[in-house]
Amino acid sequence: MTGYTMLRNGGVGNGSQTCMLRWSNRIRLTWLSFTLFIILVFFPLIAHYYLTTLDEADEAGKRIFGPRAGNELCEVKHVLDLCRIRESVSEELLQLEAKRQELNSEIAKLNLKIEACKKSIENAKQDLLQLKNVISQTEHSYKELMAQNQPKLSLPIRLLPEKDDAGLPPPKVILGCRLHNCFDYSRCPLTSGFPVYVYDSDKFVFGNYLDPLVKQAFQATARANVYVTENADIACLYVILVGEMQEPVVLRPAELEKQLYSLPHWQTDGHNHVIINLSRKSDTQNLLYNVSTGRAMVAQSTFYAAQYRPGFDLVVSPLVHAMSEPNFMEIPPQVPVKRKYLFTFQGEKIESLRSSLQEAHSFEEEMEGDPPADYDDRIIATLKAVQDSKLDQVLVEFTCKNQPKPSLPTEWALCGEREDRLELLKLSTFALIITPGDPHLVISSGCAARLFEALEVGAVPVVLGEQIQLPYQDMLQWNEAALVVPKPRVTEVHFLLRSLSDSDLLAMRRQGRFLWETYFSTADSIFNTVLAMIRTRIQIPAAPIREEAAAEIPHRSGKAAGTDPNMADNGDLDLGPVETEPPYASPKYLRNFTLTVTDFYRSWNSAPGPFHLFPHTPYDPLLPSEAKFLGSGTGFRPIGGGAGGSGKEFQAALGGNVPREQFTVVMLTYEREEVLMNSLERLNGLPYLNKVVVVWNSPKLPSEDLLWPDIGVPIMVVRTEKNSLNNRFLPWNEIETEAILSIDDDAHLRHDEIMFGFRTY
Repeated sequence: MTGYTMLRNGGVGNGSQTCMLRWSNRIRLTWLSFTLFIILVFFPLIAHYYLTTLDEADEAGKRIFGPRAGNELCEVKHVLDLCRIRESVSEELLQLEAKRQELNSEIAKLNLKIEACKKSIENAKQDLLQLKNVISQTEHSYKELMAQNQPKLSLPIRLLPEKDDAGLPPPKVILGCRLHNCFDYSRCPLTSGFPVYVYDSDKFVFGNYLDPLVKQAFQATARANVYVTENADIACLYVILVGEMQEPVVLRPAELEKQLYSLPHWQTDGHNHVIINLSRKSDTQNLLYNVSTGRAMVAQSTFYAAQYRPGFDLVVSPLVHAMSEPNFMEIPPQVPVKRKYLFTFQGEKIESLRSSLQEAHSFEEEMEGDPPADYDDRIIATLKAVQDSKLDQVLVEFTCKNQPKPSLPTEWALCGEREDRLELLKLSTFALIITPGDPHLVISSGCAARLFEALEVGAVPVVLGEQIQLPYQDMLQWNEAALVVPKPRVTEVHFLLRSLSDSDLLAMRRQGRFLWETYFSTADSIFNTVLAMIRTRIQIPAAPIREEAAAEIPHRSGKAAGTDPNMADNGDLDLGPVETEPPYASPKYLRNFTLTVTDFYRSWNSAPGPFHLFPHTPYDPLLPSEAKFLGSGTGFRPIGGGAGGSGKEFQAALGGNVPREQFTVVMLTYEREEVLMNSLERLNGLPYLNKVVVVWNSPKLPSEDLLWPDIGVPIMVVRTEKNSLNNRFLPWNEIETEAILSIDDDAHLRHDEIMFGFRTY
């Protein structure tokens, strides 16, 4: 009991002691927390206040934490070393800055010297160019003075043959006639101008039998031709029209031959004569088949091998439009390329037909010698198979619905009227032309008529038979407008036509249209082409174009025109000297008499494009690049010939035979005075400029108070008879230079661009 009590008491005493310890620990923690709070809060506030109060003292000596003077900080030894290092570095930096400023000033002085040297070099270059120009002008002036003191080369005096001159010896075989043995070159010198004498058919018996339309059309075109002369004694060529005859009249070959030999200038053999037989219908009579024409050339649409002399006779196109111009408004457009039918053919072959084209016994003799291979049955079967296959839409008819037109034996006769055939061809992409089965028939009026109609409406001709002689074949590139396929390849014709691309078809159609308009369409084109072919064969240049009289409009010049900075800024490019002397006209250069030989290889009949080279004259369609000018917009054009080269000046392009060369600006305008004045001012200071010819295209004259700019060269204002864009191409007599720059009044060309074209054309 005592133990238990003691244990309980002891236990009670320990509990009270634990409570006291806990209370004392709580008091210590509270006091410690309060002390830390006082230290952490009030002490920083008091320190901050005290420091702030000391820093704000007025006297510097009372500042405790403020910056001190340098001598006070350098009291310590290592601080003094740092101060000395700082001072030395500062001195060195000051010295380096002084040296940098010195070098900058020297560099600025050197840059000024460099700029001065550059300016002096530029001035020296300009002085050198001026000296070169002066030397060049002096050399040109010296050459001009020397040329004036030298005798000028005159054209040779023409020697005319005597009237009773026997001429050349007769050839052994008449069919062997060529230019070298059947043409008298002595009557056609290079400087003769190619005079042509045309017989008056009304003065002869056969003239009464001629078709009136053909005769009137021929006489009208002969009167307007520039080569035709009335003096038969000086003529180079003599032309006589013998057909086509009126239908009921049949002139026997012996009678026609007798009348030909009775011509005043026939001289027993008819040398330098051209006998023309124009066909207006497909059944035109071959009047000259059994007629001895001697050394006279024959131009017609129907030839047998027994009468055709290659390189001497001429195959001409039929005269469809005799007295009227073709209606170009009714000609279908060239696009779309593909039409309804791939190809068409209409014709009928009549073997039993015997016309008056030749005598029966002579025809049989020719056929007995070499019977021809007849491919017509094979052609008919092949074309019908293509039509029945329906792979492409084609139309072939080998029998006429109505009475077929008269034709030669073995020839496919035309069906229907001309208007009906044209309507079908307008729907055809290709037009088949099957040549006669007789290989002795070189060309017939029927084939020529089919070719004419196909070209007229834009159907590409496909000629089956390579033995045919197409019109003007030795001069025209027919492979650019038609397809000539041998008859044995008739099975491949369909594949060939389908393989042509649209671009090739369009090119051939355009070329065919050009050939038709230039050489086939009218009586003028046919007669001019015949003369041009003969003139080109004997290598006589074409006659120069006639100058157009310029009616000048009076005007007055104002102040000198300024120089456009955009025009004058040409960099280092030397454009040439500005003409300060009076305009220098080009020497009279009418014709280069070797031109027809040197340019004979060119393709003269290319289809016109955006920059087509138009013929030299409207009466000379075969002239090979004798006067080229651009078709539209802007471009140089020489009026006498010459070919340019890269980097060459124009006088060098002419062969270097003139000391210097200038050019004329022809500017077309229409009632745009302000635009015109601005364009003229831009020409101020243009080198090599001779004069400016302003073609005033308006019927209304320019304003009387209009002041024209003074650009240093004459400005000629020419009045036109009518408003036409082609007035820019008229050969105005005020143009005195070979080179011409044709521009519009709103064309904006820099001087270096003009000089580039002038030097490289």
